[in-house]
Amino acid sequence: MIVARTLQEFLQARASFKDYSIALVPTMGALHEGHMALVKRAKELSHYCIVTIFVNQLQFDQNEDFARYPKTEEHDIKLLEQHGVDLVWLPRVGDIYPKGFATHITVDGPSLLWEGEKRPGHFSGVATVVYRLFSLIKPQIACFGEKDWQQLQVIRRMVEDLNIPISIFGVPIVRETDGLAKSSRNRFLSPEEHQKSALLYQVLKESHRRLLNGDAVSMVLKDAVENLSHHGFEVDYFNLVDGASLCKISEWQQNARLITASKLGSVRLLDNM
Repeated sequence: MIVARTLQEFLQARASFKDYSIALVPTMGALHEGHMALVKRAKELSHYCIVTIFVNQLQFDQNEDFARYPKTEEHDIKLLEQHGVDLVWLPRVGDIYPKGFATHITVDGPSLLWEGEKRPGHFSGVATVVYRLFSLIKPQIACFGEKDWQQLQVIRRMVEDLNIPISIFGVPIVRETDGLAKSSRNRFLSPEEHQKSALLYQVLKESHRRLLNGDAVSMVLKDAVENLSHHGFEVDYFNLVDGASLCKISEWQQNARLITASKLGSVRLLDNM
């Protein structure tokens, strides 16, 4: 496995792959089994798998702690090597945003609601860094986790609107044994909070079951929020949306998605089904 730390090192390594197909897995590090599922899928779809590790400050708003984001570089590199990654790039800020960089990408549509409302500027930061990585790496394929469902739709929208010649693949959520969606931020849960956090997935599953059985959407959503709130969750949203547009819908339909963001202690948990 090649580890590149500068743009020059990366471009030299990238050139050695010549005309073979390349799949990209962009990450911010603090890697876990969810990221390795992306790597596995990327390797299935291409000749070479490239992983980037870059904590992108543009996608953090003033209320989020950029400095607190976990950094586990040595662990991450070993994990990626064990899983057969071909090239890891740990770019510097100046590689992604050179001096004088002044362009930001805004994707309306699926970015406007939910996380877009709660975290102003977040998806512009995501779209900008992803576009920069696409332009520098030039992969044919990119893999993103379905845990961040709204992010996945924003990236798909950007790729389609800008006619970027990359195929975007979503990879199903990887869960802990109790059902909690794997996330780098789970490590900030206290033991008590971690035990309680399993309720989020249980409520999602029960809500999903009731919707498939024909229960009224409004009642299912109301019961879910009340249940979570009663057990100490601060629910930002728990809603049924169209899976592509993220617009709220009032009845179950094809491509419907249950989405939620709920805070437990200091940790904001995202999940969907």
